[in-house]
Amino acid sequence: MRIIIMAGGKGSRLWPRSLEDRPKQFLALTSEESMLQQTYRRLTRIVPPNRIYVVTAVQYRPLVLEQLPELDEERLILEPVQRDTGPCVALSALHFLRRGEDETLVLMPSDQHIPNVLALNEALCKAENIAESSDAIVTLGIVPARPETHYGYILTSGGKGHEGARKVLSFVEKPDRDTALQLVAKPDVFWNSGIMVWRPSTIARAMKEHQPGLWDALAKAGAELDRIYAQLPKISVDYAVLEKANNLYTIPFRYEWEDLGSWASLERIREEEADSNGNILHGSVHAFDSNHNIIFAEGRKTIVIGAEDLIIVSTSEGLLICHKSKESDLKAIVQRVEKQGGGVG
Repeated sequence: MRIIIMAGGKGSRLWPRSLEDRPKQFLALTSEESMLQQTYRRLTRIVPPNRIYVVTAVQYRPLVLEQLPELDEERLILEPVQRDTGPCVALSALHFLRRGEDETLVLMPSDQHIPNVLALNEALCKAENIAESSDAIVTLGIVPARPETHYGYILTSGGKGHEGARKVLSFVEKPDRDTALQLVAKPDVFWNSGIMVWRPSTIARAMKEHQPGLWDALAKAGAELDRIYAQLPKISVDYAVLEKANNLYTIPFRYEWEDLGSWASLERIREEEADSNGNILHGSVHAFDSNHNIIFAEGRKTIVIGAEDLIIVSTSEGLLICHKSKESDLKAIVQRVEKQGGGVG
């Protein structure tokens, strides 16, 4: 199989650390390496490096090559502009189909924390076996660890098929707390990991059936790719294809997994670093009479007194002070400030 790392997102929910010109996948948030570098190194333990590709927006090409100097241009797929994962997946499939290649592709986000590489390899191999032997679309479904409201959920059938796969019945996108509690109580419900395994020809068939306008425009773009791509709809592959497909399966993944899409997810990954009062501190931070905060200070001494359950992030680009209960509003507020000309990101 070939593995494509999707590294084109903006990461607005980690503002002001993650900015449009250097988003989260290029930042060292959980170790000395960036999320992109960690993902690439992890995957070299599964497949040879020459079978690992990166798809990203053209504006991030210099960052990718700076952080992955071993990645040659042949393995870099460039989107003219950011149009979400639907067009990104279609462009990736066309990249191989035009070369007459139809080997199974794993499409994987660049910003996930998956420490158990052996378990990941086993799950991907099972998914590959299914995708190779049929026109199936296979995802990795994460066994829920909590009633999470920031993730999408996959509802599956009870029976186990080839390689232990479950038939996907439906999706639930970012439920409220009560719904999430009901979902995690069911044995056949999983978090949607965003990891997809399918052949380029399977992607083409799915796009032709469910997004014919998008696929036809992209397939016929030729020298007009930049102009055509900018006109494609901003649509996720979930909405574009997966939620409409009847040949969709999921492989349960029961090991540690985290989508590093928010300050709360960073706190979970780094919980062992918390001080005696449950604070996650980064930089020159001094916290007094403060409990269960996430405090990130870049480039200046920071003192926090009497704070509880806050996210405090100070960088040269801005200052964020947010109660943890309001973190789900951050992305929308950042977008609102951007539209108002506030210079966020």
